[in-house]
Amino acid sequence: MKKISIIINPISGTASKKRIPVLFDHYLPSDEFEKQFFFTEYHGHAFELASQAVKDKVDYVIAVGGDGTVNEVAKALVHSSSILGIVPMGSGNGLARDLCISMDPRKALEVIADRRETTIDYCKANEHIFFCTCGVGFDALISERFAEEKRRGPWSYLKSIVTEYRTFKPETYEITIGNKILTRKAFLLTCANASQYGNNAFIAPQANMNDGMMDVAVLLPFRFLDLGLLVVQMFTKQMDKNSKTEYYKAKNLTLKRKKPGIVHVDGEPIHMGATISIQTIHNGLHVIIPKDPVLQDN
Repeated sequence: MKKISIIINPISGTASKKRIPVLFDHYLPSDEFEKQFFFTEYHGHAFELASQAVKDKVDYVIAVGGDGTVNEVAKALVHSSSILGIVPMGSGNGLARDLCISMDPRKALEVIADRRETTIDYCKANEHIFFCTCGVGFDALISERFAEEKRRGPWSYLKSIVTEYRTFKPETYEITIGNKILTRKAFLLTCANASQYGNNAFIAPQANMNDGMMDVAVLLPFRFLDLGLLVVQMFTKQMDKNSKTEYYKAKNLTLKRKKPGIVHVDGEPIHMGATISIQTIHNGLHVIIPKDPVLQDN
């Protein structure tokens, strides 16, 4: 019998989580799985619960919530034998979408019941672990503003973008990749292990979570008239075709800016110094994925 810990964030997203235990009992029968349910009560609680599950040698640890919950659980599971499962119930659901996990909880549970697994990379920015993206510039500013919003969801995110775009000033960054040093004034600079931020907004369409490399996306300053095309290209996996974007592959890089500031790490705003070291760790996390990785209901 397999041990399984289900970690539920009751306040992520907008959907109720009350029936989640019932759904788990339906899709993961008790004669095959020894299940324990936990509801998070504060920031960091999911990490604590998942860390205990690793110590208890639990076979599967399931994160039920949004990107923050998934990130906390996944951080605790790296380089362990415990396997991550995801039931996405947040706002962006970046990692779940990139793994082609359905946004329908029932279909996500069918994926978990099938128990097909793979191993994916993760990255670190000054020791802060991330699985999808981290970055500086405009998207880091938006992550900070979005965290301050009482209401979550795409409309709050869009409101932050419209409000901040008018006054935002691009910064200059020094990027060191191996022996190559680049200096770029950028609207944003994103290091991507996965191809998207969430909500199917693809910042690095060619990124691959199994290749041991991150994709570095540099969006150069652009005119307001270019914004519409950029948005369309981001949501149609065409950002790499825009003349205002540059892409680089890197296992490790060092990023320098003029002063400390906000960095977003899987959407969470974190204050870091002027120098940021980012590295890729190959095959560090076991995760359950669909047998047929086709985007559905996403």
